[in-house]
Amino acid sequence: MNSTLKYALIFAGGMVAGIAAATAVSRGAINLKPLAAGIVSRGMDVKDAIANTFEKLKEDCQDLVAEARADQAQRRESSAE
Repeated sequence: MNSTLKYALIFAGGMVAGIAAATAVSRGAINLKPLAAGIVSRGMDVKDAIANTFEKLKEDCQDLVAEARADQAQRRESSAE
């Protein structure tokens, strides 16, 4: 993951947390700690899900490239004969 995307996701998470905190304060919530912990927890779950998706995509692409190279080598061997 490049640093620009990483910082953009962190910024977006901060914006969501800030909006949620402002909403909770305006409604008179006394204890914001559990709410903030829940928001951060959900954000971490989303980050992990996205990272897992990209990792699976990367593995699929690597498998595809390996299969393509094997097919190419097989074609070269059959055309050389």
